[in-house]
This record gives sequence, structure tokens and C-alpha cells, in this order.
Amino acid sequence: MMYKLFFKRIIDIIISLVGIVVLSPLMLLLAFLVKIDSPGPVLFKQKRLGLGGKVFNMYKFRSMCVGAESGGVYSNNKDSRVTRVGRILRALSLDELPQLVNVLNGNMSLIGPRPPLTYHPWPYEEYTDEQKRMFEVRPGISGWAQVNGRKDVEWHKRIELNVWYVDHVSFFLDVKILFMTFLKVITNADNENKGATVDTKNETPEIDREKSKC
Repeated sequence: MMYKLFFKRIIDIIISLVGIVVLSPLMLLLAFLVKIDSPGPVLFKQKRLGLGGKVFNMYKFRSMCVGAESGGVYSNNKDSRVTRVGRILRALSLDELPQLVNVLNGNMSLIGPRPPLTYHPWPYEEYTDEQKRMFEVRPGISGWAQVNGRKDVEWHKRIELNVWYVDHVSFFLDVKILFMTFLKVITNADNENKGATVDTKNETPEIDREKSKC
């Protein structure tokens, strides 16, 4: 319990601060490459649901054309909305590096449930009481659901995995997830959306190819 309430946050602050300092040359290089590759800002800010269902801005290096989100939630390695540099960033998960800032300012943790969009898979009000338990901890850059299927897990199952993590959070579990995440990243396993991962009658928004071209 002490780890969950206190030590986890201390570890997040130390590691994210060190990470930002050590990786700053790499992040400056990536920012430059994103900027020269396509018009638009270097960082992509997106509203996500965090601790207690509170909305916050999650940061990423922009890997898609400006306005691409209007073309639909899901994308794959053939999506015309993804930029040339963006494909590399996504393959190596380097687009996630700015989230170290989210960790440092307390919106996120290094390890925890990935923060969902405010509207996808559904609004916060539509989560069941059991599902809302995934918001009892800070969302993470990586989490238990990510190392157990990542982008290929249906959302109801993903939330079950997130709730399981909340019930079992510990230092050793976080270390295990960290190492499993490293293996996932270097093998690029489960890092491509296969399509809609929500069991619903609503169709996935169709990508507007004209608007999504850089």
C-alpha cells in the first residue's frame, strides 16, 4: 500500500526527471525531424482520461498529418495519415517519449493503465462502476494490458486487465511490466491496430483520405 500511495510517485519523479535530462539530445533531434518532415507542430496534444476520470493533455511527438484524428480512431502501417518520420517513431515507440513530461507533472505514471480517449471506447460516464476502478491509479506510459496484447486486445478485456493491475500493483509487478515492455518494443510486437477493438454496433469512422494527406 505504501508503494502505491507514496513510493511509486517518488520513483516516477526521479526516473522521468533523469530520463528527460539524459534523452534531451535525442528528443531535440526527433523534434527537428518531425518539424522538417511535415507541416505542423512538433508535439501532438490529446485529451485523455486520467486519475479519477480527470481529463488531461497527453503529449506525443506528432506522427500523423495535422487534423488526421478527424479521419478516424484506428490507423495501421499503411495509413496515409502517418508521416515518413512518424512511421519510424511509432515502430520504435519513440513518439511516446514526451510523456515523460506527463509523468513528471503528475498526470501519468511510468507504469499504469494506458489513458483512454475522452470519447473512445466510450465517455467516462458510460463506464461501469467496476470498469471505473481502472482510474484509481495514474495512467501509465505502459501497463499490464499493453504487455498482454497491446493494441490487439478488445476494450472490455483491456479494462479487465487494467482493473487487475489496480488490485495487484506492486514494485515487483511494475518492474516485470517494464522489462516486458522493453521486449515488446524491441520486437515491435502487437504494435499495429488490427481494426476496431470495441465490441459495438457502431462502425469505425472511415478515414478521409483527402484530408489526411500531408
